[in-house]
Amino acid sequence: MERESTAARKVMVVADPSRESAGALQYALSHAIMENDTLILLHIENPNPWKKPFGSLFKNPMSPGPARIGGVGSYSSPAAAVEGGGGGGGEVDFLDGMKRVCAASKPKLKVVVEKTEVAEGKDKAAAIVAHSESGNVDLLIIGQKRTTLSKSLLGAKRGLSFKGFDTADYTIEKSKCNCVAVQKKGNGGYLLNSKSHKNFWVLA
Repeated sequence: MERESTAARKVMVVADPSRESAGALQYALSHAIMENDTLILLHIENPNPWKKPFGSLFKNPMSPGPARIGGVGSYSSPAAAVEGGGGGGGEVDFLDGMKRVCAASKPKLKVVVEKTEVAEGKDKAAAIVAHSESGNVDLLIIGQKRTTLSKSLLGAKRGLSFKGFDTADYTIEKSKCNCVAVQKKGNGGYLLNSKSHKNFWVLA
C-alpha cells in the first residue's frame, strides 16, 4: 500500500472535522505521499452545516512538541487534541489546521484545498467519486468509521444497491482511481481497505 514510484501524482484526501478524516490525513502524510506529489484536501459542503463535534482536532496543530508519526507533532494524537485543546483564541478552521499539519510534516509539499457541493439527488460518496474523476486524481484516501461488518460485503452477497451504505465502501467500489479507506487504530497503526486489499494492517 506504500508509495513505490517517484513520479509525481495527485493524491486526494477527503477532509472534514472528524477523527476518521484526521486519521486518513495522518496515514497519507506518513505512508502515501512524497513531497513532489500534489495533495488535494477535498471538502464536501453539505446544505446542513457541520456541528463540528471534533473541530478541536485541528486546534493549534502546530503547538510545540516532539515530532511523532510521519514527522507530525501534536497532530499524531487526535484524542489528545480534543481533550487538551490548547491556549486561548478561537477555534482554527479545520481546513487551515490540516494545511498547517501538512506544512509541518512535509514543508515542500504542494497542498490544494478544493470544495464541492452534493448535487441534488446525490450523496456525499457520489460527489467524492465524481470530483476525483474530474480532477484526474491518482490516489484517493478516505477515513472510514469502525464497523463490525462491511456493508459492501452484505450488499455484494444480497445484490443490494449502495444507497445508504458506508461512504468509504461506496467510494472504493465506484472510484476509477486507486482508493484506500483508512481506520486509525489505538496502537498507532492503520487498518486499510481497497479493491485489492481487505483489512490490511500497516504499522505506524
